[in-house]
Amino acid sequence: MNSGSRYLPFVAAMALVVVASNILVQFPMQGQVGPLALADVLTWGAFTYPFSFLVTDLANRRYGPKLARRIVFVGFTVAVVCSIVIPPVLFRYGLIPFDTAADRLARIAVASGAAFLTAQLLDITVFNWLRRQSWWRAPIFGTLVGSVFDTAIFFGIAFSAAFAFLGSEDAFALEAAPLFGVLPFEAARWISWALGDLTVKLLIAVFALIPYRLIAARWTQPALA
Repeated sequence: MNSGSRYLPFVAAMALVVVASNILVQFPMQGQVGPLALADVLTWGAFTYPFSFLVTDLANRRYGPKLARRIVFVGFTVAVVCSIVIPPVLFRYGLIPFDTAADRLARIAVASGAAFLTAQLLDITVFNWLRRQSWWRAPIFGTLVGSVFDTAIFFGIAFSAAFAFLGSEDAFALEAAPLFGVLPFEAARWISWALGDLTVKLLIAVFALIPYRLIAARWTQPALA
């Protein structure tokens, strides 16, 4: 098997996760849990994007950090392109009810790309520090660190007023509202979105240990690079 074809499945999986996440992030999760409206804190994209860390960790486990970084850079390119291209296509076909201004799309693309690249490279670094320890430590701690940075960078750049110089703001996201829609103190809505997103990422990180263990159990550890 040549060097390109051996990691093609990982590249394809990463592209699929990123594309799906960029589509599903347009759709709030409907439903109610007690007084909490799920649409106030979650989109469906929160349930697909965390699997990008599973792809990275499996590639790292199978072929080592050098190839894992290549896959991350491919995913970075896909993330930026999808953030710009997909929303207008969804609007054109009536799948979302709003069009997004070009400068807003550019800001989201910067947020998505910066968050993806930083988080995935951190995941690879932490994974390599822990790869010789108990099988679960590397994927769980790598994903934990990556998820925290991914959430902070994406939501901070995409919605925080501090980054308004990158593009137009989302006035609804900046409005003060009860945290999670139910707590007695207020924060900008994007803070609730970020905390909800991070919670789902961490839950899925635990769930993803099952396929990680099943797939990676027979693979030998490659030399570090």
